[in-house]
Amino acid sequence: MIEILPAIIPEDFEDLKEKLAQVRGIASMVQIDIVDGKFAPHPSWPYYKNDQEHFQKILREEEGLPFWEDFYFEADLMIERPEEHIEDFIFAGFSRIVVHLESTEKMGEIIEIAKNMDTEIGIAINIDTPNSALEEWIERINFVQLMGIEKIGSQGQPFDPRVIEKISTLRMQHPDIIISVDGGVSLRTAPFLIGAGAERLVSGSAIFESDDIEKTINDFRNIHPEGTYEE
Repeated sequence: MIEILPAIIPEDFEDLKEKLAQVRGIASMVQIDIVDGKFAPHPSWPYYKNDQEHFQKILREEEGLPFWEDFYFEADLMIERPEEHIEDFIFAGFSRIVVHLESTEKMGEIIEIAKNMDTEIGIAINIDTPNSALEEWIERINFVQLMGIEKIGSQGQPFDPRVIEKISTLRMQHPDIIISVDGGVSLRTAPFLIGAGAERLVSGSAIFESDDIEKTINDFRNIHPEGTYEE
């Protein structure tokens, strides 16, 4: 079965709790987009306003991530110098970390930190970054996240169909790597992403802006792969 991850870009801690409550009991794994407002625009929790106070409480184990007993958490780190912050997010309770290749020159160091802390690590690449940029690292990571939009850090961006070819090429070259797609994932595009070889779909707007979140997630899970995508 295809893994569906609801994606949350939390404005603040309260917004994070509210969004998690909406998928509680429906999804077991969620992706939380961590945006510093520098590597990608529009900062999110814990970089939004005064959210660092809450985050420090979590690191001191005075508080936990909302509904921590009900979810596994994946952090998509859209931040500068992720090598300086990855340990904090692992300590905070994230069991999977996504690091964007374009955000750091210390990917080897980041992979070692994650491995030493028994945390799954994936590399994300932008739509304009060639798949070949992954070759140095792909044997050392748990999965790849291909971005299906041109501008990262905001939900509701238009789907970029170039990602379909990137998926199929990567699948042919590395048949065993887990491929996740984030950005532009909808009930319309999902069949073609799956058909090209994606195994994980990360979706924000299509889930949280739907009239029936549970039905939408179940519809994603029951999608059958399709062939050629036409706009």
